[in-house]
Amino acid sequence: MEYVKFGGTGLEVSKICLGCMTFGDPGRGSHAWTLGEEESRTIIKQALDLGVNFLDTANTYSDGSSEELVGRAIKDFARREDIVLATKVFNRMRPGPNGAGLSRKAIFDEIDNSLRRLGTDYVDLYQIHRFDYATPIEETLEALHDVVKAGKARYIGASSMYAWQFAKMLYTSRLNGWTQFVSMQDHLNLLYREEEREMLPFCEDQKIAVIPWSPLARGRLTRDWDEKTARSETDEFGKTLYKQAEDADRKIIDTVGQLAKAHGVSRAQIGTAWVLQKSAVTAPIIGASKPHHLSDAVGALTVKLSAEDVAALEEPYVPHHVEGFK
Repeated sequence: MEYVKFGGTGLEVSKICLGCMTFGDPGRGSHAWTLGEEESRTIIKQALDLGVNFLDTANTYSDGSSEELVGRAIKDFARREDIVLATKVFNRMRPGPNGAGLSRKAIFDEIDNSLRRLGTDYVDLYQIHRFDYATPIEETLEALHDVVKAGKARYIGASSMYAWQFAKMLYTSRLNGWTQFVSMQDHLNLLYREEEREMLPFCEDQKIAVIPWSPLARGRLTRDWDEKTARSETDEFGKTLYKQAEDADRKIIDTVGQLAKAHGVSRAQIGTAWVLQKSAVTAPIIGASKPHHLSDAVGALTVKLSAEDVAALEEPYVPHHVEGFK
């Protein structure tokens, strides 16, 4: 495993982050494709054994059961101080007023709920899952600052939003002397590259860690165009992400297959290696549901794409409307 500084901080994380949306009670929430506890623990243990020290979950994943499961696994398999544990806040957790969003009340309630489910006194990275148009950013940012000062989070991060929104939030934190975001978790892969226009250059300039979600496009980059999986058939959010440019996407997927054969590696390793070679990227978030998903991700660290390889992978891409912000 390779380790890298987390943006401009002194924190060190593995160059592969284990995404924990895959883990949780399939009967809770909207992710019927999640793994139950026994299977999830096997994957988490494998990740830790491979040197992964960075795990990312969210309060909303499987209605909180992802956090519960991850917390128990960390307690059983690792020392808490060796793990960089990240979770998120924003999405709806209960019906009625104040059950979602980034108000001061919601943030204070949800950090305590996440810590209880995770079985820990603090998280290393507390992230806003999306931009909240209904709450003043000053309220959100001061609340996050207070969470850090209370010792409940070590760092704060953000996820998918427009670059101007992220810049505005960073500027507001600096203006008021509040804790600043150190990371951006955004949507980036060979089938969706709109973040390269503004967000990635901005993060690189500001020394913000970048931890892309869906680096393999919900698995589309790992299989033939027409091949289906249980997740692809039931992942309602995923179905909304990759419908804009199917002709171009098919060419990209075909090129991934050709390069995988030429390099003697898996398609997943080609797709992951492309994300890793982006200079702004710190650690892609890998959602593993089978043991080979993790071995492929770690193996991608040694796959070196030539300039010609990168050009061939990128050439078919066409501009997209922004996706993944909701």
